Amino acid sequence: MLSLIQGIFTSYGLVGAFLLVAIIMLISYTFASSIKQKRMGSAIAIILGLVIAYVAGKYTGGTSGVADIAVFSGFGLLGGGMMRDFAIISTAFGVKVENLKKAGIPGSIALVFGVIFSFIVGSIIAYLLGYTDPVDVATIGGGAVTFIVGPVTGGALGASSEVIALSIAAGVVKSILTMIITPFIAPIIKLDNPTAAMVYGGMIGTTSGVAGGLAATDPKLIPYGAMTATFYTGLGSLLCPSVLFVLVRALIG
Repeated sequence: MLSLIQGIFTSYGLVGAFLLVAIIMLISYTFASSIKQKRMGSAIAIILGLVIAYVAGKYTGGTSGVADIAVFSGFGLLGGGMMRDFAIISTAFGVKVENLKKAGIPGSIALVFGVIFSFIVGSIIAYLLGYTDPVDVATIGGGAVTFIVGPVTGGALGASSEVIALSIAAGVVKSILTMIITPFIAPIIKLDNPTAAMVYGGMIGTTSGVAGGLAATDPKLIPYGAMTATFYTGLGSLLCPSVLFVLVRALIG
């Protein structure tokens, strides 16, 4: 039986990867339900995935985490550039200009300000950590925007794989923190109406984090927050490798 399962995972790596992700999600949501925090299931799953990747990296001594183990090689495809690009394209196809108009001027302003602010914060942190190359700084700054914008920026500018990985990590941490913190700060920032949700989505931008956080706050607000957050990745992918990178290069290049 074990050899049969191993053969399936080796021959159909991507299918096996999806199956293991499903198992991780099941375990995470079961645990979240047991502690009466079912809406935190996604955040728990992400943390568990990062822990598994870290342990696998230490065990194999490789550079691709779980994918360095032959049985789990399908994760190299599931977590690779193809799926990343698919996520970008699918997000773009789900966007309608009419929806942005519904967000109004507050949502649009929050969207632009949110991208620029996140990029600046990420870039400053990168510089303080010793990264002085404009390409590296812009890539990590893009990661602070979202974990998709980081690799898109790094790929466009020719950043190293290590810096791109760091940018992804920055975006993932931001997404997890957004999921966890949103329910606690919602009463403080009056996040209790559609307009506030649209502004919040534009400011934070990470669609998964905003959706998860609003689900734990008020599920009725999810569409409004996701509406502006959906545009965040596209706008970040446009600005970070171009205008914002030029500004970084002018300042430290």
